[in-house]
Amino acid sequence: MRTVILCGGESSERDVSLASGRSVARALLERGHEVVLVDPAAAVPVLAGPLRPGDVVDGFAVAKEPPSLADQRQWRQRMHASLTSGPVLDLLRDAEAVFLALHGGWGEDGHVQALLEMTGVPFTGAGSAACAAAWHKGRAQAVLGAAGLPVVERALWRPGAGDVPEDVERLVAAGPVVAKPVADGSSVSVYRVDSPAQLSQVASEVRSRGVELMVEPFLPGREFTVAVVGDQALPVIEIELTTPVFDYAAKYQPGAVNEVCPARVPPAFASRLTELALRAHRALGFDGDAYSRTDFRCDADGDPMCIEVNALPGLTATSLLPLAATGAGWTYPDLIQRILDLATR
Repeated sequence: MRTVILCGGESSERDVSLASGRSVARALLERGHEVVLVDPAAAVPVLAGPLRPGDVVDGFAVAKEPPSLADQRQWRQRMHASLTSGPVLDLLRDAEAVFLALHGGWGEDGHVQALLEMTGVPFTGAGSAACAAAWHKGRAQAVLGAAGLPVVERALWRPGAGDVPEDVERLVAAGPVVAKPVADGSSVSVYRVDSPAQLSQVASEVRSRGVELMVEPFLPGREFTVAVVGDQALPVIEIELTTPVFDYAAKYQPGAVNEVCPARVPPAFASRLTELALRAHRALGFDGDAYSRTDFRCDADGDPMCIEVNALPGLTATSLLPLAATGAGWTYPDLIQRILDLATR
C-alpha cells in the first residue's frame, strides 16, 4: 500500500513521535509497503520517501528531557499549513492509508483526525471524537467513572493569581497527591506533591505556560497497563518503578524501569485488568478499528484504579504497546500491520 506516516508534530512528545515514525516506517517496508515519512511541523515536512522495501530508515534517539516548546507556535503554523494545502495535502489525498505515529497535542487530541476525516483518507487509530474524549484527563475520568469504572477523586486547577481552590487544598491536606497537566502525554511534568509548599512550587513552574493541572491522590500500589488492539486485549504489563511516578525520563530511557510482560499476577487479577481495559476502551468511544492503552495504579488495598486511556500510545523500541504485542506472540511488524489492517478493512 502507499502509506504516509505522520510523525513529529507540535507537542512535548515530538521526539517520541519522531522515533515512533521511523520504527513504523521500517516495519511497513519490511511488510512490502511503499512509505513516505512526513513531519507536518517541520520546515521541510517530507523527511524521507517515497521509500520502498529494501530502503534503509535511520533511527531517532529520544532525549532524557522533552523538547522545549519555545517553537510550538511556529510548529503549529507549519502543521496547519501542511495538512490543509500544498504538497503534504496532495500526498495525503494520494495515499491509500495514513499511519498516525503522532503523540500528544494536535496529533492525539482529535485535531489531525478531524482534518483527515474531511479528506476521506483511511487513517490508523481512533476517530476525532474518541481522541478528544480521551485526551482531556479530567473529562475522560468523568466518563469512565460514569461508566462504572474505578477512578480516583480529582480536582482541576489552572494556577494563577488567585487562591488555591478548596477541593485542591483538601486533597493536598490529605496527601500525598499527584499533580499533572490535564492534557498532555508521556508523563510530561508529572509531580508528586507532599505539602502545600511543594504545590506552590509546582504552580510557579507551570503558571507561565497557562497549564491546567489535575490533582489526584497519590496511589501507593503497583502500576499496570493493558493495551487493546481492535477488540483484543493484550497481556498485562506491570511497571516496576524505582521512582515515585512513571515520568518522561523513565519511560524512554532503556533500563530506567523494569517492565514485566506478562505481569506476574494471579489469573483472576489479570482478567480483571483486561476486562477494565476493554470497558474503558469502549466507554470513550473506541471501536473495533482503533487501539488504545489503559494505565492503572493500585490503591493501598491493592485495588486497581483507571488512571488514563491513551489513544495513540508510543511505538518506539522501548514503548509499552510493542512490549505487550511481544507478550501476545506478535513481532513488531505484526503489530504495525494489524494496526494498518484495522484502518483499511
